[in-house]
Amino acid sequence: MDLDGNKRVFQRLGVPSTASDSTRQHPQQQQQQKVCYHWRAGKCTRHPCPFLHRELPAPVHQSSNGVAPKRFAEDSGSQFLRRGTKFTGGSNSWGRVHGSNAVAKKTEKLCSYWVQGNCSYGDKCRYLHSWSLGDCFDMLTQLEGHQKVVTGIAFPSGSSNLYTGSKDETLRVWDCQSGQCAAVVNLGGEIGCMISEGPWVFVGLPNLVKAYNTQNNADLSLSGPVGQVYAMVVGNGLLFAGIQDGSILAWKFNAATNCFEPAASLTGHTLGVVSLVVGANRLYSGSMDNSIRVWNLETLQCMQILTDHTSVVMSVLCWDQFLLSCSLDKTIKVWVATDSGNLEVTYTHNEEHGVLHLCGMHDSEAKPVLMCSCNDNCVRIYDLPSFAERGKIYAKNEIRAIEVGPGGLFFTGDGTGQVRVWKWRDSP
Repeated sequence: MDLDGNKRVFQRLGVPSTASDSTRQHPQQQQQQKVCYHWRAGKCTRHPCPFLHRELPAPVHQSSNGVAPKRFAEDSGSQFLRRGTKFTGGSNSWGRVHGSNAVAKKTEKLCSYWVQGNCSYGDKCRYLHSWSLGDCFDMLTQLEGHQKVVTGIAFPSGSSNLYTGSKDETLRVWDCQSGQCAAVVNLGGEIGCMISEGPWVFVGLPNLVKAYNTQNNADLSLSGPVGQVYAMVVGNGLLFAGIQDGSILAWKFNAATNCFEPAASLTGHTLGVVSLVVGANRLYSGSMDNSIRVWNLETLQCMQILTDHTSVVMSVLCWDQFLLSCSLDKTIKVWVATDSGNLEVTYTHNEEHGVLHLCGMHDSEAKPVLMCSCNDNCVRIYDLPSFAERGKIYAKNEIRAIEVGPGGLFFTGDGTGQVRVWKWRDSP
């Protein structure tokens, strides 16, 4: 499996290039950059096209030392910007392309006969014969083995292996150099979620969390959950787990005893907690009870309950000073703090289908993008904050897991058990 003849398609790559790298062009080259008129209309047929199939980035203003791009974070330490005289990130910038009300054109439809392997039209088919749409990323390879939906993907720091978990009750370990499955661990229960933090891989199971250390091979079991563990996140030295019974359990690692000790139990949700994220010294939890709860990371007390969603809150994400949430009510909501410190919705993005998962990363130009998985078996990729569509990823079944890797890599896992490896194209 070689890329460009001498590179492994599935290898650990370096740190993504920064925004400054993409701007080191001759002034004349920058002036010649134009967005394709036909692409904007949704009907460009040139491959390759000499013009850009994306909106031009907004001018970047940097200090003499350079300014890092706005970050997606689970614990960035950033504070939510409060609405007031200095408020610059409100609804005027969300959902708009360069200050206009332009909406990205709907893109092509995936050929259902091609998916089944029996389209008779071949290259003449009017529908898409590809698992992706867009010219800014490529699929490198696919990893076969899981028999049911992939519910978690983890890429521990310092490891040469990718870990995937599924409802088929197995944890698979993939060698990043060869792309081959190096090990299969049968855990005896459906995997509800999986994350990594440092060398640790945490696996959420029914009534249990398993913790594996990829450096010293430690294998620990964290008891306490009642029901399936749906979501996990690490923040302020604690491991938090969202449980089927509506509680959030917390553990703290004790280096002296080399084990995780119970630290707290956060109660308040009336149904299962299915999404967690940490940011701005807060823990945010999304639940099947249609609400989001905001918890103080220091006191572990609930500070606010957000009830704007009308169905299950499937995913929560922190970006810069904003909280993003998605739901089966077909919306993505953007929250910002008011002068009082409470969060309120500053923008609502509507989808045609229920939204299952959000994942943020930066493209090869260090521009923030949002990957939004919906229950129409498609992931839509948007620029932020405009929500201009950059492309789509298709699957035979719902994509429930998305994980970001190094060097522009990202991974998707779908309902058929298939894991795909993708990479952002380098800047031209």
